[in-house]
Amino acid sequence: QVQLVESGGGLVQAGGSLRLSCAASGRTFSVYAMGWFRQAPGKEREIVAAINWTGDRTYYRDSVKGRFTISRDNAKNTVSLQMNNLTPEDTASYYCAMGRSRYAPATSELADYGSWGPGTQVTVSS
Repeated sequence: QVQLVESGGGLVQAGGSLRLSCAASGRTFSVYAMGWFRQAPGKEREIVAAINWTGDRTYYRDSVKGRFTISRDNAKNTVSLQMNNLTPEDTASYYCAMGRSRYAPATSELADYGSWGPGTQVTVSS
C-alpha cells in the first residue's frame, strides 16, 4: 500500500519561499509520475505541477510558471516543490499524489492520480 507524506508547509509572507517535500513508500516510486495539487477553502482541487517518472518532463499550471519548480529524487523516493515569490493566492492545502499507471507522462489530470498524501498547509500573508 502506497504511503505519501508531505512536509514543509507553513506561514510565509508574500514574496517569500517554501519548499515542500513528499516521501513515498510502499511502491516502486521510480516508475510513477508524481504531482502536486492544491485546494483552497471552497475551491476545487487543482494541479500545481507534475513530473514524469524519469524526471525529465514537467508540467506547471500557468499561475506558477517561473515561480515553482518540481523535482524528484528516485534514489530517495521523494518529490519536492520549490515555491518562490509566493502570493496570497497560493494559500491552500498542498497534496502530493502518485500516478495510477507506470511509465506515465507528467499528467495534469486529477483522475490520473490514485494515491494521495494527507496534505500540508501553505499560508501566504500579504
